[in-house]
Amino acid sequence: MNIHVMICEDEELAREELMYLLENEPDVIACPVAATGEQLIDLYVEHEPDVIFLDVHMPGMHGVEAAKKITELAYLDPPLFIFTTAYEDYAVTAFEIEAVDYMLKPYDAERFQTAMQRARNKLDQLEAKKEAAASEHQWAPAPGKLLIDDEERMIVVAPESIYYAVPFKRMLEIHTEDQVIVSKMTLQELEDKLKGHSFFRTHRSYLVNLNHVQEITPWFNGTSNVTLKDKNQTTIPVSRAARKQLFTIFSN
Repeated sequence: MNIHVMICEDEELAREELMYLLENEPDVIACPVAATGEQLIDLYVEHEPDVIFLDVHMPGMHGVEAAKKITELAYLDPPLFIFTTAYEDYAVTAFEIEAVDYMLKPYDAERFQTAMQRARNKLDQLEAKKEAAASEHQWAPAPGKLLIDDEERMIVVAPESIYYAVPFKRMLEIHTEDQVIVSKMTLQELEDKLKGHSFFRTHRSYLVNLNHVQEITPWFNGTSNVTLKDKNQTTIPVSRAARKQLFTIFSN
């Protein structure tokens, strides 16, 4: 299993040390490097790393604050954080958000290996839980209809007629066989209403009816796309975090 790793460190020498250590790990795929907490958040949304080496004390947004914001952004599992610091006192703060480990500067190769192994063990545990959950999940259709308020009327929709839903300009677009319904409902609210039906969050911004998936194709950086059976052959992104669970669901 490859591990996508990102570094957020404002000191150039410390960044280079970590990059050198990571280059010698055969299962590591290095993501772009961030120098600030703000930059890290933008890069996280784009690359969704599995592990982040994160400096606790940086100008502007501190590492712990950046980690909390990223944890809020993550739809499925947030990344694992390995905090880095020159001050041992910061280690206690790092564990307030359940960091998998912390490393003191200057970095020690043996200590780095310990941190990486802890991250690998944690990722293996999370993967096993996902596979177990996907195996137990029942995708049998639930009875009934769905009422959707588009602010002008209450529209009755058969859940099986929905292909996918996506937020757009603070509204929610619900794409069915023959129409697009716009509602103030959130994506999470719709997902909750569709419990028991074959819907899956392929990405933080997309809820997809798996009964309408035609094919799954690889994309880049470990992500994929699904193509739907609608007349437009709509392509929906699948995040790396969701990809493994999606394949587990279809393989059962």
